Amino acid sequence: MQAGFCMLECGSVRSKNARNICIKNLLDACIATICWWSFGYAVAFGGENDTHGDSNEFIGHTGFFLEGGGQNPDGVNYAQFFFQWAFAATAASIVSGAVAERCQMTAYFIYCIVLTSFVYPVVVHWAWSYKGWLSPWRNDYSTNQAYFDTGVIDFAGSGVVHLTGGVAAFVGAAFLGPRSGRFYDKDGVMMIKEMPPHNSALQVLGTFILWLGWYAFNGASTLAITPAGYGVLLARVVVTTTLSASSCAITCVAIKAMETGGEYDLGYAMNGVLAGLVSITGPCAVVEPWAAVCIGFIGAFVYVFGSKLALWMQIDDVVDAIAVHGWCGTWGVLASGVFASPKLVSAVYGFTGEFRKGFVYGGNGNILGVAAVFVICILLWVGGLMSITFGSMSAAGILRVSQQEEEDGLDLSHHGGSAYNDDKKKSSEMAFSWFS
Repeated sequence: MQAGFCMLECGSVRSKNARNICIKNLLDACIATICWWSFGYAVAFGGENDTHGDSNEFIGHTGFFLEGGGQNPDGVNYAQFFFQWAFAATAASIVSGAVAERCQMTAYFIYCIVLTSFVYPVVVHWAWSYKGWLSPWRNDYSTNQAYFDTGVIDFAGSGVVHLTGGVAAFVGAAFLGPRSGRFYDKDGVMMIKEMPPHNSALQVLGTFILWLGWYAFNGASTLAITPAGYGVLLARVVVTTTLSASSCAITCVAIKAMETGGEYDLGYAMNGVLAGLVSITGPCAVVEPWAAVCIGFIGAFVYVFGSKLALWMQIDDVVDAIAVHGWCGTWGVLASGVFASPKLVSAVYGFTGEFRKGFVYGGNGNILGVAAVFVICILLWVGGLMSITFGSMSAAGILRVSQQEEEDGLDLSHHGGSAYNDDKKKSSEMAFSWFS
């Protein structure tokens, strides 16, 4: 997933910022590792196995620095830590493309620390911990104390990971402001200037790598394969994941072709794949293949709407992360309430009952209701804390690079030279000036 984000974003920016986007994607994985080990994992899952009656529904509270994390003979806690770290790193990387080409490195690192240490782990605890207030596994199956009698069905994280990252991306892009010349010319006349990507091949490579990574993202969220039925569950998950991605990409390309009179747009194709993947991430385990096609189809319209809305709001999102991860993440959470099969909900979560099925199966709206509550809470929690974080950095003057640095490109101003040989002379001149 990290490699996919890196290649996609590197190809999407202008060549003068290629090295900058690569080091951000490399280091946010490293920062996420230390933050997840020291605080994030404990905030997300700490205390869920306590036996002394402390059932904190909002936040985890034990296991900081992975204390006691490997006491189980089979190493299950270490395995969970490693698997969940990859999700935390993904949530952090979502933002890097949205704030590309004008965010200071220090500000980016501060954001990563705040998100992976505290903001994101709290959302994880709500939905994926056994004691989280929105978790479908809250207490146990027999006591029926899950919120809305079902808890939120977000199997691999349309909301937990992607909506969280999408909201943070929106806040970051809003506080940073657009790249110079994106929406206004030098005379202050409003216009939308295209800033085309410098390498389409890297973009496509990144998209395919992400698609491949998604099979572990969604499929391995079964968390096991040996118990009876888990192999079938995993197989169905990778099928629904593939169908939604393909359906969404085809629909996005068709929408763009109708708008332009027959132009087959590569950007819409790539983001269509990713939008379909995000849309199916939450419901992938509880929907039939035909429903996955429908989810991807609807996800295409959700993506296009979100992308156009960002432009209308003059939010400069270099890779459309807000539309792909934020808007389609929202749809992915809600989609379970529409398409969840009662047979599959029972097989995956062990639940039965009239309230545990989607609208198309005659459900009463419980799954959709708890999904809506989850979406609203993520918007408030992540949006609020990220606004404080980015707003504080903006007020302190450490959020955005200077006008001259942006014009020169961050590779030259921050990383010692261009990622490509074509700017070698200019890189040498810049390096000489630092020692003059």
